[in-house]
Amino acid sequence: MNILVSGAGIAGLACARELGTRGHDVTVVEYAPHLRITGTPIDIRGDAIEAVDRMGLLARIRKQRIRMSEHTQFVDSEGEPVARIPMAEISDSDDDIELLREDLVRILADALPDTATIRFGDSVETLADADADGADRGGVDVRFASGRTGRYDLVLGADGQHSAVRGLVFGPEADYLRHLGVYLALADLPGEAGSEGANSIYNVPSRMAGVFRYRGKAVAVFQFRSEPIDHDHRDLDAQRRILVDAFAGHRSWRIPELLDAALADPGLFLTSASQIHLPSWYRGRVALVGDAGYSPAFLSGRGTSLALTGARFLAEALERCGDDHTAAFARYEARQRPYVAFAQDRVYSGRDRMLPTTWDAIAARNEALRALDAGAP
Repeated sequence: MNILVSGAGIAGLACARELGTRGHDVTVVEYAPHLRITGTPIDIRGDAIEAVDRMGLLARIRKQRIRMSEHTQFVDSEGEPVARIPMAEISDSDDDIELLREDLVRILADALPDTATIRFGDSVETLADADADGADRGGVDVRFASGRTGRYDLVLGADGQHSAVRGLVFGPEADYLRHLGVYLALADLPGEAGSEGANSIYNVPSRMAGVFRYRGKAVAVFQFRSEPIDHDHRDLDAQRRILVDAFAGHRSWRIPELLDAALADPGLFLTSASQIHLPSWYRGRVALVGDAGYSPAFLSGRGTSLALTGARFLAEALERCGDDHTAAFARYEARQRPYVAFAQDRVYSGRDRMLPTTWDAIAARNEALRALDAGAP
């Protein structure tokens, strides 16, 4: 089949790899002018490890493994360690793999077969797979922002939490978005690049600030609890104001210093912890994969794993069902649903661990983690 994939992130590249190696002609269209390789480390867990193994990529991925989370600790206002991250609780198994997002993106992109191509600097503008009376056209007619047009047997939306494909086919994002009451911000710390030391997380009620180091890079990390904030996610000044307001009056540990670094970073990134909940991930000849269909939010630590298992299950379903795309989409959804439900349910324990709401809750969290660490074999 001739398949269009919207988005060249992990979900889109994994789909292109899985479908292209099964003989489909795959075009990946990506709004950005190049692959997006920025972002904090990610995790590959559970059956997603089998997915990359079946792609023949597991050995390459293991070579890029880092251990940032294992070297992360909670600290007090003096910077003294008070507790460690409970790896046994947040991991699915001892075989979980943590690596940089850029490494996984490059590995997937380098592994694309000749049957898959990426077109940068373009995006889906309109699509239609049914006539006015609802009859199947036998394909999806697509118009791109560049003015190009094309017809595809299937279209896959792998374009992230703010998916344009989902908006065109399923309706407004607000209908499916579930805000979890948390925001995340990231900023570069060029002055600490290459420095040694453990990764540190410091809490004040309902907020955290931290410094993460990995492979010669250092970033300031912020999280804070908040109701939804109405702002333009492309407006850098608005993001700066939101971050400053969230930490107003908090000057302990390194918070003022890290805020200054965030305000100076032209690449400051701020996003909400939000999930996407849809009753179905397909309609007609269009299906969603990864965050576009079932974002679990960064608090789950399982978004990458869902993208990889989703790509694998969809490709296997299409291989099994042949031209019957409806049966294939239904089979894909049935296999992926349990993984999504598990990942989306895990966010609440992660939120409470990272962002206790009172000083007493912070102290109780630290005491519980110390006891857990003392009892570890």
